[in-house]
Amino acid sequence: MTEGPLLTAPFYADLALGPEGGEAFWLVTEDRLRIRAGVWPMGTKGTVLLFPGRTEYVEKYGLAAADLQARGYATVAIDWRGQGLADRMLDNRMLGHVARFQDYQRDVQAVLGLIRRLGLPEPLYLLSHSMGGAIALRALISGLPVKAASFSAPMWGIAMASWMRPLVQPMAQLSGWFGQSHRLAPSTSDKSYIAEADFGGNVLTTDPGMWRYMKRQVTERPELALAGPSMGWLQAALAECRELALAPAPDYPALTALGTAEKVVDLAPIHLRMAGWRGGRLEMFVGAEHEIPMETPDRRKRFFDLTAGLFDSNR
Repeated sequence: MTEGPLLTAPFYADLALGPEGGEAFWLVTEDRLRIRAGVWPMGTKGTVLLFPGRTEYVEKYGLAAADLQARGYATVAIDWRGQGLADRMLDNRMLGHVARFQDYQRDVQAVLGLIRRLGLPEPLYLLSHSMGGAIALRALISGLPVKAASFSAPMWGIAMASWMRPLVQPMAQLSGWFGQSHRLAPSTSDKSYIAEADFGGNVLTTDPGMWRYMKRQVTERPELALAGPSMGWLQAALAECRELALAPAPDYPALTALGTAEKVVDLAPIHLRMAGWRGGRLEMFVGAEHEIPMETPDRRKRFFDLTAGLFDSNR
């Protein structure tokens, strides 16, 4: 595919609160979808590929980009297909959907092309959160050209009630057979969780300031928000988690951070994966919820110090 000129995309710097010089670009994937990448280009040690989780978007990681820049790293974050300002996959744009998880790798390749065209600092490193952790693990298995990888609460399994677990896979498969993969997955909402929920009892962070940061973004710019996943997304996610569980750990230095109050992703696959990852280690964050990069200042500092330490030692 012939490369055309780089096209700038909307970028809400006032909501991101990232380092100066941040901007966003439209990218076209191999299968002709339009996604968005946010770039904070200043860094002397290299560039961090930041893979967000489901429902997330570039601006949510402005403060993370600031933390990384303070430690010497530039950052590139992605609006995955079906979320943020990237092309949405369904008529109901609030439902997160993808036909195959492998399709996210097309987004990865588009962003690698952007990094090359912009001449961002090398070497490259990888930081991922939640669903981004599943995409990241697949990319590493496929030989992503990074030196090391840091994971925050990776989605290598999905937390669900024990009674629901044996039912979900057959339900998801049946939805595809009967042309209902566009329907909302059971026990999820068609409203944005952050926009609708109160801080008290939330499952993402224990820090009220970070909660306000995230809520402000989706209330002032509702076009960034996403609600629950489709049945098609759920089927694809479960299939990807099963396949990833069977794959050997890729040969990269790796760090995984996990909160002891985690309620969103399944814990067992994380412990099992990291126990068998040569050159990998698991760091527990006592009292932290799902979003460790959005946690209290002390937890955030520890996470970014550990991440930068891993990257610094693999140059």
